[in-house]
Amino acid sequence: MKTQILMVSLLTLGLGSAVWAEDAAKTELAKIEESATAAKDADKPADVVAAKDEPIKPIEAAEVKDPAMVELGKKLYFDPRLSKSGFISCNSCHNLSMGGTDNLPTSIGDHWQQGPINAPTVLNSSMNVAQFWDGRAKDLKEQAGGPIANPGEMAFTHELALDVLQSIPQYKDEFKSVFGKDEMDIGMVTDAIAAFEETLVTPDSKFDQWLKGDSKALADNELAGYKLFKESGCVACHNGPAVGGNSFQKMGVVEPYKTDSKAEGMAGLTKKDEDRFKFKVPTLRNVEMTYPYFHDGAAKTLEQAVTTMGQLQLGKKFTDAETADIVAFLKTLTGKQPELQLPILPPSTNDTPVPEPFNKADMEKAKQKDAAAKTDGKQS
Repeated sequence: MKTQILMVSLLTLGLGSAVWAEDAAKTELAKIEESATAAKDADKPADVVAAKDEPIKPIEAAEVKDPAMVELGKKLYFDPRLSKSGFISCNSCHNLSMGGTDNLPTSIGDHWQQGPINAPTVLNSSMNVAQFWDGRAKDLKEQAGGPIANPGEMAFTHELALDVLQSIPQYKDEFKSVFGKDEMDIGMVTDAIAAFEETLVTPDSKFDQWLKGDSKALADNELAGYKLFKESGCVACHNGPAVGGNSFQKMGVVEPYKTDSKAEGMAGLTKKDEDRFKFKVPTLRNVEMTYPYFHDGAAKTLEQAVTTMGQLQLGKKFTDAETADIVAFLKTLTGKQPELQLPILPPSTNDTPVPEPFNKADMEKAKQKDAAAKTDGKQS
C-alpha cells in the first residue's frame, strides 16, 4: 500500500491547486494548437495530427489471450451461488446492461444492507491505477475476492465459495482444463474473474473516432465542450485512455465537500488526516450511463456533477450553456458496450451447500435493530 500511495499523483490543496490545474491544461492546449497549426501548414487535417498530443487517448479493443479462462471468469462473474443468499453476483452491483454499475447511490448487499459507497463501474477498470475508491486493492484479481467475503456484500467466505464450486462437476472439469490442477483455490477464482473483467473495455466512442482522425465525428457543441473541459483544468485529473482512474485526488479542493457519507477515502487506510476525502479519480468513459455520481452518489445528473466539480475543484461557476456543452462532450465518451451471451451456469448437485436467503437469526437481528432505531427516533 505504501508503494501504491507513493505512485499516485496528488494535487496541492487550496486555490493554488485549481490555478495549477488550469495552467497545466492551458499549457497542454497550447501544445495541441501548435501541432494543429503545423498540420495546416503541411496541408493536412489539423485534428488528425493534433490527436496524437491530446491528453485523452483512444481505447483499444480487448485482446483475449486465454478464451477458456475468460469464459470461466464470465460464469463466475454471473454466478449468484458465490454469495450467502444465493442471490447476489458480481453483476448485481456491476450490471453490464447498465454501464457496469447499478445506478444506485449505494449498492444493496446481503439481507438488504445498504452499502457504504457508490459502486464504481467495472467497464475499463483494468486501466485503473488501483481498485476501489480508496485504492485498497492493487489490481482486479485482488479486488475480485473482496466482495465475496464482505459481510455487507455477498456475505460468504472464500472457503464456502470453494465448497460450492467443488461440489459441481462441470466447474471442477472447467477449472482443471484452465489451470491444469485437480484442486481449486480462491486464487484461481479471482484470476478467472479478473481475466473476464479485463475484456470489459468500451472502444470506438464518438470521441475516439474523432481522436483517430474523423473530423466529422463530433458536433460543434461537443467540440466546444471538450475545449472548455481542457481550458478549465478538468484534464489535469481526467486524462489518459480511461479519462481518469490513474490518480488519487482530494474531493473539495477550493471548497470543502459536504456529505453525510462516512467514507473517508485513503485516510481510512493510511490513518493520515491529509488523506481524508482523497479518492481515486473516477473514469469518465460511459459516464452518461453510470449515474448517480461521486463516491456518495449525491449528484443525480451529469449537469449537477459538472456544476459541483467546477465549483469545488476548480473554483469555476459554469453558465448553463457552458455546462450543456461539457455534458454534450462527456456523452461522446460512451463507447461500444461489451457484447455478451449470458452464460448457462452448471447446475448444483445434492452436495452443493444450500443458500440462506432468509436466515432467521440474521432476520431477527435486523428486526431488533429496526425496533431500536424507531425507539431512538421517538425519544429524540
